[in-house]
Amino acid sequence: MNRFLVFFSSLCFISCGGNSSDMVRNESSGGALGTSYNLIYLSQEKLDLQKQVDSVFDAINHSLSTYIPASDISKINKGDSTLVVDHMFKEVFELSQEVYGATNGYFDPTVGTLVNAWGFGPGEQIQMDSIRVDSLLQYVGFNKVELTKENKIEKSNPNIYFDFNAIAKGYSIDRLAKLMDANGIDNYLLEVGGELVAKGQNQIKKKPWIVGIDDPSMENTRKLKTTIRLQDKALASSGNYRHFREDPVTGIKYVHTIDPVTGFTKNANTLAATVLADNCAKADAYATSFMAMDLNQVLKLLTLSQELDAYIIFIDKKGETHEFMTPGFEDLVTKN
Repeated sequence: MNRFLVFFSSLCFISCGGNSSDMVRNESSGGALGTSYNLIYLSQEKLDLQKQVDSVFDAINHSLSTYIPASDISKINKGDSTLVVDHMFKEVFELSQEVYGATNGYFDPTVGTLVNAWGFGPGEQIQMDSIRVDSLLQYVGFNKVELTKENKIEKSNPNIYFDFNAIAKGYSIDRLAKLMDANGIDNYLLEVGGELVAKGQNQIKKKPWIVGIDDPSMENTRKLKTTIRLQDKALASSGNYRHFREDPVTGIKYVHTIDPVTGFTKNANTLAATVLADNCAKADAYATSFMAMDLNQVLKLLTLSQELDAYIIFIDKKGETHEFMTPGFEDLVTKN
């Protein structure tokens, strides 16, 4: 499975169309980055931005895809220290550095060695135990890598493996949003693999863009937990409830989230985290981090943050499900 799908988004994309208007509804959909995308953008006339959309995905793959051997990140992972990274790699690196610090290391794109070892990445899966985890942790730590003034990557250990897939999907939507802005489009709803960016509103229906969030208790079917209005914001979600492997002998479930501090997969009491931010790369990174962090750490960070809003679904020690919403998120919930 493509790593762009591993950090599962629990969003259900709700398309709003229909009524007559002076605005024209343009749509683009397909597959990219190992997942699907759906783009709705409104304009005064019919537009076809498909070639430009494809170019965005191609550029991101060339820079950040660990599944393409000739990509920049793959070359760096193989030990190329002479490569000058492009502006996309630089932006993702610097944002990753910011979130790494804000989450006390729980967002760490150098966790790729562990991701591969646990069988959730493109690399070879190995038999994991505490000794093997300890040996691999020496290759993990975003404080062990540096972006030089010449835009080259320096690693304290050549075996450090970058994996930006927990942020690259969100970043791709941000790049698509810039494409829309550059074409003078003021009203759009963009979705890649469940992550979203919305600007303006649905001018055709004269209503806000509405998106739905899945109920994480439904493992085999999809049911909406709630819906919110999304305007001039990005939204990303992550969850532990659908993507996991089960040991055929012990029956133990290994979830897709890797704790970069301990090196083990994370079976936390947080079922799902949905994050609102000004850009989707940041929302994507924090949503991933929240699945690895303890719940009290997540709530503390949200209480102190002035740039994030979130909806957290978690279970208590009795196995009962509870919810937490920041006031800013709660204000966007639609009233039935």
